[in-house]
Amino acid sequence: MIRLAAWWTLAPILPTRVLLAPVLLARVLLVGILLAGVLLAGTAEASQPGLTAITKWKTMDACARQAQAAHPDFTAQSNAQRNAQLNACLNANNLPPRQPQQQSPPPQH
Repeated sequence: MIRLAAWWTLAPILPTRVLLAPVLLARVLLVGILLAGVLLAGTAEASQPGLTAITKWKTMDACARQAQAAHPDFTAQSNAQRNAQLNACLNANNLPPRQPQQQSPPPQH
């Protein structure tokens, strides 16, 4: 029966590249696994303050859409009613009122 020699017994015969290949492969795999773990850990969910802000923005948009649908005209009376309904909706949902839009001054020549 022929007995196969272990690879370390062939060390004097084999080139250094062949001997280091398993070590390099193990290191590359280890670094790859660690890198993947770090990258995947960084993809966490949004923070609680961020989720709260997004929820408030969506509610504010819904209030603005409802007010615009109820008063679609752009007359002075409709604008006042729309702003009143918008502020009432925002107040009912415990949200801050919108800042009034300022008229930009006319360009000076």
